[in-house]
Amino acid sequence: MIKTLIRKYKQLSDPLKAGLWFTICTVIQRAIALLTTPIFTRLLSPDQYGVYSVYQAWFSIIQIFATLNLFYGVFNNGMTKYADDRNNFTSAMQGLSTTITILLFVLYICCRKWVNSLIGLESIYLYAMFVELLFVPAYNFWMAEQRYDYKYRTMAIITIAMAFISPCIGVISVSLSTYHKAEARVISYIFVQAVVGIYFYIYNFRKSSHFYNRGYWSFALRFNIPLIPHYLSTTLLNQVDRIMIGNMVGIGEAAIYSIAYTIATMMNIVTQAISNTFTPYIYKELKEGKIQNIRKNSNSLVVFVFFSCLLAMLFGPEIVKIFASEEYHDAIWVIPPVAASVFFVFLYSMFGAVEFYFEKTKFVMIASSGAAVLNVALNYFFIQKYGYFAAGYTTLVCYVIYAFMHWLFYNHIRQNNGAGTVFDSAIILFLSVLLVIAMIVVTVVYNSIFIRYALTLIICLLLFTNRRRIIGAIKAKGEIYEESSN
Repeated sequence: MIKTLIRKYKQLSDPLKAGLWFTICTVIQRAIALLTTPIFTRLLSPDQYGVYSVYQAWFSIIQIFATLNLFYGVFNNGMTKYADDRNNFTSAMQGLSTTITILLFVLYICCRKWVNSLIGLESIYLYAMFVELLFVPAYNFWMAEQRYDYKYRTMAIITIAMAFISPCIGVISVSLSTYHKAEARVISYIFVQAVVGIYFYIYNFRKSSHFYNRGYWSFALRFNIPLIPHYLSTTLLNQVDRIMIGNMVGIGEAAIYSIAYTIATMMNIVTQAISNTFTPYIYKELKEGKIQNIRKNSNSLVVFVFFSCLLAMLFGPEIVKIFASEEYHDAIWVIPPVAASVFFVFLYSMFGAVEFYFEKTKFVMIASSGAAVLNVALNYFFIQKYGYFAAGYTTLVCYVIYAFMHWLFYNHIRQNNGAGTVFDSAIILFLSVLLVIAMIVVTVVYNSIFIRYALTLIICLLLFTNRRRIIGAIKAKGEIYEESSN
């Protein structure tokens, strides 16, 4: 068995090997972060853990303005467009990122008190954040270049090593600290990131010292500045809840919500790995006109994600007990709506793949911006009225609308490009409605362990006894669409 797997692995092409290892690294990173959460929730009080959660949320937002996310799409385009001058392009992108970060830091110094009040963090955290913003992009540039060239070995070693070392240093720092545990958690995390970032900062400039290149800077700014609304909107959808809870309710409540969000979205580790593999498959099948294959396989994946999210809801209270102390018990009430949100995020990834394939990125920006603005507005109203629990439900509403908007755009694009019916909308709609109903039922019976376990047993029995019928229905549905497409 093992020898067969090794033989098959060796037969894979470099792009497939690279894709496999990139997925493995992502899963390991997130799994370690998830598994170390119970340690930190017991070492830190809710207020202390809340500071770390709010810091991470604000970093994700400020990073967009400080670096313009130059290590994303524009970097891959530059690797292709300037293939004969890649080292100079990389150093120029690093120079541009450095310049913007320094200018933003100077602006922060001038408005320090106002920014600290707005963000809800002390100056020490912002100083540390700018250190991270200055050096970590260098590591991201190197990572992007490794992905572009399908060089996965060194990248996998460094990524996995960082995933293990960072929480270890964090646990030691927090354990040794008596009065500044929140600072120890944040700074220990930044220390590991910055050390690695400084190494690659020097490494990139040693390969080429072109800090400034007018042509490359102009190309990058023209490409990435229009994408800022999309990057910002996507980040806000993921992070704005805990920021608003921290400002409107309290840091401790933000910590409780953050724990619930982390637990409920742990399925993202699996769904993102699925998406990373399924998206290239969608591209290939669309190119070859084999949309019936996409439909059949997507049905199976949608059903799998549906039941995974449902089980995460049912076992929410038990998972919270494992991952956090009694102080975080109220997190259980946030898990059902956020777990349901994972399902709709997965739907977006499928519809979005078709949009990106046909290069209709303006639709992506419209959907993400609209959902983000709606999320902020709903949070502002409902958090004030119903408390931080409401943020879980506003998140769900926004992701439902987000997925629906992408479904509309996907339908418009496929019709205009003669792509046929790529996804089975009937099955997707049925499971979407069923999941929302299941979420309501699960929330009502959350305090009854007997009812929850009985429901779990019934679901498992129904799945087992009707497995052939379910598989047959999915296949039959795919065949019907195949005939209609022909």
